[in-house]
Amino acid sequence: MTGTGPRRADGTPVRVLVVDDEPDIRDVLVRMLRAEGWAVAEAADGTAALAAARAVRPDAVILDVMLPDMDGFAVLRELRARAPEVCVLFLTARDAVEDRVAGITAGGDDYVTKPFSLEEVLARLNGLVRRAGIARRTARPGLLTVGDLEMDESAREVTRGGDLIDLTPTEFELLRYLMRNARHVLSKAQILGHVWNYDFGGEAHVVELYISYLRKKIDRDRPPMIQTVRGVGYVLRPGAA
Repeated sequence: MTGTGPRRADGTPVRVLVVDDEPDIRDVLVRMLRAEGWAVAEAADGTAALAAARAVRPDAVILDVMLPDMDGFAVLRELRARAPEVCVLFLTARDAVEDRVAGITAGGDDYVTKPFSLEEVLARLNGLVRRAGIARRTARPGLLTVGDLEMDESAREVTRGGDLIDLTPTEFELLRYLMRNARHVLSKAQILGHVWNYDFGGEAHVVELYISYLRKKIDRDRPPMIQTVRGVGYVLRPGAA
């Protein structure tokens, strides 16, 4: 993962504060975010986190729930009192539903449970700052965007609303073709010839099957983006609110 990172309106990098009492976790997050172009500060406990927040005024905070001096919920309340607009991504080893609900109810914007992948943390954090209007990801070659759906062709990563979506190689190629031709109706013959590289000949069910797979991953519980144009084919459009 490499990149220029999101930028604020004044052109400076978005500022993020990483708060975790486990040195190894904190170090890997800090290294990853700096490599991605974020301006990063760090803290090992709640008291240090609040001091750092006063000093650097972060746009976003990655906040561990379990800290040695106070829990993350208490830190969050103090952060919100001083900067209501700051984005907060909770890190927690707790996976019980009530703990997740408590984090969101306390004012957290999102959460990731440990163990986590760096890609997931980065995707969720990018999603938070974009939705908050703090920054937009700097455009770069190989990044396709349709509404809240993004595909990084070089990294072969797909997110929607900041959430990572796992795709098989064929699903990825099908979605790439749809995204490159967003808002244009594509026939089953066009899709079959481009994605599967052979002439159309009674194999429409293959396209239909993989479109159904994509819908389950891209559109589930979200405004639908993959639409059927009866008698013609399919089109990808930004999901209606």
